[in-house]
Amino acid sequence: MYYKDFNLYTTQLKCRQKVFLGDKMKKQIINENQRGFLFKNGIFEKYLKAGKYRFLGKNNDIIVLNMESNFYIPGYPLEIFLKNKEVYEELDVINIKEEHIGIHYIDNKYNGYLVSGKYAFWNVHQKNTFKIINTSNIEVDDDIPKSLFLKIPIKLYTKIEVQSYQKGILSINGKITELLEPGIYYFWKNETKLDVRFVDTRALITEVHGQEILTTDKVQLRVNFVFTYKITDYVEIMQIDDFDKQLYLLAQFALREYIAKYTLDEILKNKHEIGAKVLENLKQKEKNYFVTFLDSGIKDIILPGDIKEILNQVLIAEKKAQANVILRREEVASTRSLLNTAKLLDENKTLYKLKELEYLEKIVDKVGNINLNSNTDLITQLTQILKS
Repeated sequence: MYYKDFNLYTTQLKCRQKVFLGDKMKKQIINENQRGFLFKNGIFEKYLKAGKYRFLGKNNDIIVLNMESNFYIPGYPLEIFLKNKEVYEELDVINIKEEHIGIHYIDNKYNGYLVSGKYAFWNVHQKNTFKIINTSNIEVDDDIPKSLFLKIPIKLYTKIEVQSYQKGILSINGKITELLEPGIYYFWKNETKLDVRFVDTRALITEVHGQEILTTDKVQLRVNFVFTYKITDYVEIMQIDDFDKQLYLLAQFALREYIAKYTLDEILKNKHEIGAKVLENLKQKEKNYFVTFLDSGIKDIILPGDIKEILNQVLIAEKKAQANVILRREEVASTRSLLNTAKLLDENKTLYKLKELEYLEKIVDKVGNINLNSNTDLITQLTQILKS
């Protein structure tokens, strides 16, 4: 007895054919790139290579597999078919253990990856090779090409990229194991807990802002302060809880300690020296925090409204006083100059005459017309005018 029709279906990637034969004689063609499997009442009976076949009988069916894909027949374990010598010889069988992955190459070209399990691939028209990788160790072996990670899914590995201005602190199961230099690193995903913290190797700046501090003369100031630093030991700072906050508090206390010693006038007068004094204080604590403090300084000093108004009035008064002093100084200098000139003219008659002629020249420059009313010459007339 035979099935009455043919039923075609596919495997994972390629077409798989299931043939049902009816009461009449039916033929089945197996191509060169195919293999057939004859089942009777659900039991594997015969392995069919390329060729033409005729079947007559009931409860017989044929499954045809294309050889470009891996070997897989739903509902049947692989071991059933491996018992057949011909099937066994035309298959490459690979068994991937737990915490391992397999990389499948066909004719030395990447074809895919395999997780734990048993697989079979046709070897009639292709050469299969496999690379088995143990992923129980989180670190990737040096012989694994980095290009592989562009092909396998991200769920199998962890990618860590350390920038050129960073160091990476690698911790495995909570324990620091390695300092990562700039570059790209890959780690296998497994039960191991992986953590990476990045540390900036550049000079860093922190602002201590809005600090309200009371001076010795009871004036409350609001100060904005900045400092720069560079980390010297990237691993040891991992032992400091909330490293950034602790540096902030260190600078804050140093600033408050300094400003609280002085009056408002002293602070305003020595504003530019505050940064150097605070930096000197911070440098005494460098070894405890594994950093080098590079610079510090006052960004802003904000005064209360009433103090600011008083200081403005003082400033205006000072400027007015300075202006008056300068004005008086100029008046004195001018008077002294006139006195000296008068003494010289009184002592030297020739100089006095020259001065007269100088002023006469200035007067003549402003005269438009000169009328002569006598027979005397011009010089004589001018002389008489001056005498009169």
